This record gives sequence, structure tokens and C-alpha cells, in this order.
Amino acid sequence: MKTFSAKPAEVVKKWVLIDAEGVVLGRLASIVANHLRGKHKVTFTPHVDCGDNIIIINAEKVRVTGNKLEDKIFYYHTGHPGGIKERAWGKILGGKHPERLIIKAVERMVPRGPLGRAQMKNLRVYAGSAHPHEGQSPVTLDVAAMNPKNKRIA
Repeated sequence: MKTFSAKPAEVVKKWVLIDAEGVVLGRLASIVANHLRGKHKVTFTPHVDCGDNIIIINAEKVRVTGNKLEDKIFYYHTGHPGGIKERAWGKILGGKHPERLIIKAVERMVPRGPLGRAQMKNLRVYAGSAHPHEGQSPVTLDVAAMNPKNKRIA
């Protein structure tokens, strides 16, 4: 018996819709990263982009546990000398682009390199409940129902 190795032309990509309302951030990010890579499929091949296209809605309503909203800090650099900046998770979620928190969490769970960057292009995150991908007729994946720990109520 030979080991199966998928070719890029043989890969079948689906569209998956995930509602992030009330879902814990880390648990959501790990499930999304696995689906982006295609590790949930029996035809998974490590060197081929065989993951699905993921649409995440309600990114502003994602939950974090503990005091992470106040304590966890994202650092970024402007590129100028002394230009390191910081922003707490609570400021990001309450700010203009709350979807960046989910994008960064997933980005740090996929491999770094050309394949990981290609897989991240299959992720679309929206702060509200509206998205422009109705034409692809996405299948809904209920992350909150997979495990009782996945969903937190205020």
C-alpha cells in the first residue's frame, strides 16, 4: 500500500462559516488553524494547501478568559527608532478593527513560510454579522457546540 499524496489540482476546497459570538478565542483559533491547513481531512498532505476557505463573523463578540483583556498586550513597531507601541487586548476588541485579534491568534498557529502565508489568505474575518460571501453558500460550523468549554456566557 502506498502513502497518499494530494496534488494541488486534486484538492477540493469548501467554504465554512463560523460564528465567533461567545466563543473562547484560543479554542476558536486552534480549530480555525486546523481547518485552514486541512488537517481535518483524510487527504491531508503537509506540503499542499488542502484546507478550506473560512469565514468568521461577529469577531467583536469573541470571549477571552481570565484578565486577558487588561493584562495581555500586543506589541508592534512603527519602523522608526524608539517606535515600539503596545495595545491591550481590550482596546483592540473595543476599537476600530476587532477582527485583528482573531487574525493574529490564527496566524501564530499556522506554519511560517510561503505555505502558511498562502493558507492565511483563505481566512476572512468580519467584525459584524454581515459578510459578502453568500454566493459561495458556506457550510456552517458550530464551534460552540463541539465542546462545552468553547462557549462562555458574559
